[in-house]
Amino acid sequence: MSEITEAQRDKLMAHLKGVVADAEELLKFTAGDVSESTAGLRQRLQDRLAQSRQSLFDLQTSATEKARAAGHAADDYVHDHPWQAVALGAGVGLVVGLLIGRR
Repeated sequence: MSEITEAQRDKLMAHLKGVVADAEELLKFTAGDVSESTAGLRQRLQDRLAQSRQSLFDLQTSATEKARAAGHAADDYVHDHPWQAVALGAGVGLVVGLLIGRR
């Protein structure tokens, strides 16, 4: 299975947060209903919300760890190859300058 892209992951997290918020609101609205079927549904919903929150937390932790690892890798590269990093930065700056100058 292919990995999802960063944009897809962010969109998924936003949708999941919205679902969690809607489910919490639904739980608040049904708090006064004490029927047996509603109580069972509320319990299942609360369990799934707890699982969803944990999944969101795990996803955020994973994304943070990957970003931190990428930052460390970039830092290590710059320390190991300082002149190549300077040349790369100058090249990117030159391209951005040329693109801005055209407008």
